[in-house]
Amino acid sequence: MLSQLLLMVLDTVFGFVSGILLLRFMMQWLRLPFRNPVGNFVLAASDWLVKPARRVIPGLWGMDLASLVPAWLLQCLLLGLKLAFSLHPASASALPMLLLAGMVETLRLAVYLVIGAVLGVVVLSWVNSHSPLSPLLNGMARPFLRPFQRLIPPVGNVDLSPLVLLLLLQILLFLLDALKGMLLMAAWT
Repeated sequence: MLSQLLLMVLDTVFGFVSGILLLRFMMQWLRLPFRNPVGNFVLAASDWLVKPARRVIPGLWGMDLASLVPAWLLQCLLLGLKLAFSLHPASASALPMLLLAGMVETLRLAVYLVIGAVLGVVVLSWVNSHSPLSPLLNGMARPFLRPFQRLIPPVGNVDLSPLVLLLLLQILLFLLDALKGMLLMAAWT
């Protein structure tokens, strides 16, 4: 029971830090401004890890890998800790499987960030489209919504593209969960 409690705390802390790092990566990748309350928080909460990481991890094609790689490594470490706390013996191929499972878990977190941005855009469009968070959420959601908005016309001035995108993202999460499960089973056997 104590180990489950410890794993829950570690999952929360590692998930939060990884989420902040992924949000920083996505904001830089999408060229969103950091001059807003969320951007200021993301910078303040992740500078302690990203600035030292930049000394060893270079950027690639304009992407800030110093934000992405630590998020991935934290997820790998968390999965390794879960494997260590489990009663299953690890196989010789555990490390490569954990690294791949960490990639899958990082991608899952990114999908959850996109889902949150899309839900935020939808809610703010109904409640307060002039909210200070609207430009940030729109900037995060629009690249993912745009292809669906081209294909799906509005019905009675209601944009149904977020609904289709959310459904596809849920399917993607289901597939990623299955892939992570297969990778972890391969690490255990």
